Amino acid sequence: MSIKEYRTAIEARGGLLVVKDTAGIAFGDRVQIKDHAGNTRNGQVIRSADNEVLILVFEGTDDLDLENTWVRFLDEPVEIALSPEILGREFNGLGEPRDGRPPVLSNIRRPVGGSAINPAARTYPREFIQTGISTIDGLNSLVRGQKLPIFSGSGLPHNRLAAQIGRQAKLVDQESSFSVVFAAMGVSYADAKFFRDEFASSGVLRNVVMFINLADDPPVERLTLPRTALTAAEYLAYDLDRHVLVILTDMTNYAEALREVATAKGDVPARKGYPGYLYSDLAEIYERCGRIHQRHGSITMMPVVSMPSDDITHPIPDLTGYITEGQIVLSRELHNQGIYPPVHISPSLSRLMKDGIGKDDTREDHPRVAGQIYALYARAQETRNLASIIGADELSERDRRYLTFADAFDERFVGQGESEDRSIEATLNLAWELMSMFPRDMLTRVKETDLAKYYQGTD
Repeated sequence: MSIKEYRTAIEARGGLLVVKDTAGIAFGDRVQIKDHAGNTRNGQVIRSADNEVLILVFEGTDDLDLENTWVRFLDEPVEIALSPEILGREFNGLGEPRDGRPPVLSNIRRPVGGSAINPAARTYPREFIQTGISTIDGLNSLVRGQKLPIFSGSGLPHNRLAAQIGRQAKLVDQESSFSVVFAAMGVSYADAKFFRDEFASSGVLRNVVMFINLADDPPVERLTLPRTALTAAEYLAYDLDRHVLVILTDMTNYAEALREVATAKGDVPARKGYPGYLYSDLAEIYERCGRIHQRHGSITMMPVVSMPSDDITHPIPDLTGYITEGQIVLSRELHNQGIYPPVHISPSLSRLMKDGIGKDDTREDHPRVAGQIYALYARAQETRNLASIIGADELSERDRRYLTFADAFDERFVGQGESEDRSIEATLNLAWELMSMFPRDMLTRVKETDLAKYYQGTD
């Protein structure tokens, strides 16, 4: 390792530091900056030229006296120490403890950029994950190795939903629950405390490792935090053979920090001021989940994306939707009606659902029940729109039945308690109870054998 030290910083702006008269400095090198007060800051080289480098300073560049700033290039990537003892711990975006306990001591150190996974070594995501939430398990099923984001909005209970999924997620045929890597970027102190208390009170904290960046912490640190968290997830999954659920909240705060740094760098802006490489940058994070041949462990990811102004076409949810395998969309209308979790099933989707449900995974009628529920609810939504125009009294008896179904579906199937952990059997039985509000001849997407076994109506 060749350590080089300079006192030639010439400019500091927006978390970036420019150092001149440098030679042989590699892109991605880890940097230590000692300021005039003797405090040490951490950074990483993000642009390297023949005689000048650009450094991303994770703690920010506020109050730096450039003439009295020493910059040390460590000739190594940004790394974190890893051991089984990271479970139950809380760290910042650089892997440094936030819980008042000593640093992790281990001879295993991994770069936060991760190792490239050979595409040929990947195996297809399969095996149903039970979250205990009917709208996900029954209609938008999550499978092991999938990346399924939650699209939310300001003021919606995405944090409560993410915490509930973290507490309840498990494989149906195995007793052990998931290890959870929880990464929070730009969250308030109250939100961080909520997650901490939720995991502790439910007894799952021993299986959780938390990476937290608060709203008043340096925004630049948010750029490395998800990569640090995923490095820990890769260690747990591929070294310790654990099934890992990664929850990233909120990716909008990450993208805002990326835009801030890109603007300071002088990168050409694209849609809404975000850099043109936002897509590839998000893909670099999202694609680190999955399964690998001949490895027992896996990484399943649920990133939370707050849609500015509830706009699903905004660049962040839009690009996230291209990369990931579906989305869970939260509805402000359902939330205003007091329904939790306010999952809007119409725009929600799990593209890998078909590979994790059915006879050998959940129950033989599951695919057909999901299709029938979607068909009934879509027709019920059309009927609601019609009723808002002509009035419910003018509807036919069949249309009024659809309205009754829609109200019962929102109240009983979508709505459930924050601590209610429904099994997939309970979810499917509830679906049949609601579908049985209709005559048999209206349930055209299920088989006669399904009707004979599960139909609860009098018809």
